[in-house]
Amino acid sequence: MEHRAGYVNIIGNPNVGKSTLMNALVGEKISIITSKAQTTRHRILGILNGDDFQMLFSDTPGIIKPAYGLQESMMDFVKSAFQDADILIYMVEMGERELKDESFFEKIRNSKVPVLLLVNKIDTVTDQDDIVEKIDYWKEKVPNAMVLPISAKEGFNVEVVFDKILELLPESPAFYPKDQLTDKPERFFVNEIVREKILIHYKKEIPYAVEVVTEDFFEEEEIIRIRTIIFVERETQKGILIGHKGNMLKRVGTEARKDLQKFFDKHVHIELVVKIDKNWRSSDRQLKKYGYNS
Repeated sequence: MEHRAGYVNIIGNPNVGKSTLMNALVGEKISIITSKAQTTRHRILGILNGDDFQMLFSDTPGIIKPAYGLQESMMDFVKSAFQDADILIYMVEMGERELKDESFFEKIRNSKVPVLLLVNKIDTVTDQDDIVEKIDYWKEKVPNAMVLPISAKEGFNVEVVFDKILELLPESPAFYPKDQLTDKPERFFVNEIVREKILIHYKKEIPYAVEVVTEDFFEEEEIIRIRTIIFVERETQKGILIGHKGNMLKRVGTEARKDLQKFFDKHVHIELVVKIDKNWRSSDRQLKKYGYNS
């Protein structure tokens, strides 16, 4: 029996639904999803295994014009997605007409590998003519792509996308063991779940000034004991994050614990500590320490 395997790399502007699509295809919550832009900071691999295939989905940060070191590093993750792709998924949403970076757009138009251009969020549109007009527009803009309308959130056409990917995958042995879901360690998912709660509950710059690092992860028979540090850039941010009498931080910890218990299918005790790491987003040394700069 022939076996197919390959990298299916998902790129697009912030907030178009890349993480939602990957989670829908893999069937697990591997990438965090919130309504805020720039939720994904790393390139995250989600692995979907079948008897005769292995799809390696790569969720990448939304394409932006970088303003500081962290964002430059995020765009490096996007560039790397062009280098090893066997299939490129370029995601757009209904109201969108261009990528925030023209050079990335040219790379998509000149791609040597198959491109699936997915027009997402069609569930937000009532007029079918708008969808037809949008599909025609993208067919003209990216003639080398196969254009499909989808709703990643509602699951519409996700199966069609899966079938198309399977058809396009190259013949290859599996890259990872068949029981593996991702290339990231357990601590990474603790960090991401805590960061997701911060993105949901805090406004303005707080979510973007935060870096989360799990220092301790001890798995016992009945329980997992976790100690996680939340780094912010300034004293004022630390105060906002903790909240009056620690209420805000307690809320983050409670919600994160519930999600972690679902994720690990085990009791979890998590301790959250807030510390200051001044201007870490602009420091090459600190970005390297936090896994952004190779």
